Amino acid sequence: MSDAAVAREAIARWHGLLEDAELAAECAGRMDEEHRRRGMYFGERPLCSVLRPRMLTPGQYRWIRREIATLMRAFTRIHERAVADDAFRAQFRLLDWEETLVHDDPGFSSPSPTSRLDAFFSSDDQTLLFTEYNAETPAGAAYVDELSEVFLALPAAGKFLETHVMHPFPARHGVLHALLDAWREFSGGRQLPRIGILDWTDVPTVSEFRFFQDYFRSHGIQAEIHDPRECEYREGKLFAPNGFQIDLIYKRVLIDELVLRMGIDSPVVRAVRDRAVCMVNPFRCKIVYKKASLAVLGDERNAHLFDADELAAVRAHVPWTRVVEERRTEKDGATIDLLPWAAQNRERLVLKPNDDYGGRGIVLGWLVSDDEWQATLRTALDAPYVVQERITLPEEPFASWVDGGVQVTNRMIDIAPYVTNTAHVDGCLTRIATDPLLNVTAGGGSSVSTFLVEER
Repeated sequence: MSDAAVAREAIARWHGLLEDAELAAECAGRMDEEHRRRGMYFGERPLCSVLRPRMLTPGQYRWIRREIATLMRAFTRIHERAVADDAFRAQFRLLDWEETLVHDDPGFSSPSPTSRLDAFFSSDDQTLLFTEYNAETPAGAAYVDELSEVFLALPAAGKFLETHVMHPFPARHGVLHALLDAWREFSGGRQLPRIGILDWTDVPTVSEFRFFQDYFRSHGIQAEIHDPRECEYREGKLFAPNGFQIDLIYKRVLIDELVLRMGIDSPVVRAVRDRAVCMVNPFRCKIVYKKASLAVLGDERNAHLFDADELAAVRAHVPWTRVVEERRTEKDGATIDLLPWAAQNRERLVLKPNDDYGGRGIVLGWLVSDDEWQATLRTALDAPYVVQERITLPEEPFASWVDGGVQVTNRMIDIAPYVTNTAHVDGCLTRIATDPLLNVTAGGGSSVSTFLVEER
């Protein structure tokens, strides 16, 4: 039986178990109870709204890991070249203040110690396409681990485990190892750091910060959650308002927001630039966090930077992407004039701001009028955007509890593997939605855990 068939059979088996109305009601009740007990909310929205996890086979996961490892070598190459070469770095369209900060050596070698690739994997034809690289503040790792525990304890899982084996994809250990690896390289020692988890107090992911705080403390590491506006930099040290000295910042606040709200001379930024504190991820992560990084990978002008395996991985897994500008470039073996071509091919293209998150500012060409598309293209010439080829989003059926019964509907589904030290996969986030923007706040949006499944 093929991997795709094994996965389909496992999904059918789980959904078949939920045909037992009493069992399904118990699963729904448990899921609601665990959300409340654990605090698994994105703001006020429950993290998960369905009754089954995402399922992959071990063979599929091994293939995904191998392909990502190769692709991460390509990301590392363009990051290293960008740090060393001003002209090459211009392709990423950094802002002036970002140019200032990326020259600062963070004290460790990884461009982005903890990151996440946002992708789409089709089990049926084993295609894997990466549409964004979250190299700055990848959220969700602790949520995923909490949710995995919940799914494994559902009554349906108990029945499913009679015929199948389920292996969870833990993710927060990868974050912990990335932080400690960066700290050891930064400090030159092995003493555990005092970790400050920094972000604004009103962000919807604050519940995940608590999961991380508890996890770090369970491993004997002092950790506290603080708002960067509360921190003080004095006598060469960074302090939280209660006097807690921060050695290592687990940075969840966006660099843009940190600098634009508080300034480049704010206490946190000065402490990092003075190497008084280690920060993960560093300011330099902005280079590959830019959406333009995918354009740099796929641009024919840069093909000479990669070896044969890296080039094959880029061509197989990165949709055609270019920075919006007046130029000629290659598309499907032909030379095109980029702007007129993009204007004429709205229904097969997406426009994305170079630096934004959560689907903000994204324009899906096939869902807007031609006038709106042309207006966005004009905007894109002044504020950096990328244009990316539309991809087919995979779908899978998911069971949910609606009005006292089970309802199985198809949802669009992504896969977002977490990457440790810009090298290897440690766990993954999966999001499902009925809206093609496919984030947690999208229509029908939900996070689900991903498990490796195989028959006993």
